[in-house]
Amino acid sequence: MMESIKKLRELTGAGMMDVKKALSDAGNDEEKAIALLRERGIVKAAKKADREAKEGIVRFKVDGNRAAIVEVNSETDFVARNSDFQALVEQLAQAALDAKTDDVETFRNFNLNGETVGTLVAAAAGKIGENLVLNRVAYIEGEQVAGYVHSNGKIGVLVDLAGGDETKAKDVALHVAAERPQFLTRDEVNSTDIEKEREILTNKALNEGKPQQIVEKIVEGQIGKFYSEKVLPEQSFVKDNSLTVAKYLGDATVKRFVRFEIGA
Repeated sequence: MMESIKKLRELTGAGMMDVKKALSDAGNDEEKAIALLRERGIVKAAKKADREAKEGIVRFKVDGNRAAIVEVNSETDFVARNSDFQALVEQLAQAALDAKTDDVETFRNFNLNGETVGTLVAAAAGKIGENLVLNRVAYIEGEQVAGYVHSNGKIGVLVDLAGGDETKAKDVALHVAAERPQFLTRDEVNSTDIEKEREILTNKALNEGKPQQIVEKIVEGQIGKFYSEKVLPEQSFVKDNSLTVAKYLGDATVKRFVRFEIGA
């Protein structure tokens, strides 16, 4: 019981007594308890639990209509700023263009100058004296590709744009880095998750004393807000909040985006 209480407090930011009561009311079902806390308006902020604290950097390479991006983790930020480590990640980003894969294991076994990428990373770890992990890799090939890496090196993005120019592709890449979209279209959102969200929001509105006849409108408005926060084309464009990304792009369409963030 205490372990569940601790876990839910970390996940929701709610107080111990609120969590304990929610667990009791939910028959010790953690998922139902979280839903109850949300319905009661007790959850203060969404917190990520069990996320391993990582350091490292993200790098990308673009070659015409092809691009690749890699994330390599280190134990400390000190090593992430090490010139040898940064040179290694640049080398791996270049190699990822030839590997043409989104699969880390495939990339680890990719032959680079007579040795595998995995061996190269292990050798660098021995030289630097810290555990290094090739965490993610992605490759895209399309009509107009662009990349962006935030100044701290911890967030990197690739974008494949159809019907647009390089400027728009780069602008969208910057936007994705800043605004963290989770989906390319509404169709990608799990319908079960949306129905669950709708149920929670409905119960929360009713618990707050909102009249039944307006609850549906309130909930649909909040669901619409969810889409506008999570679905890329519906987000407010970071360079001009009077436009959505879709309106900024006009006839152009984002076919795919990849976003890597250290620790996420």
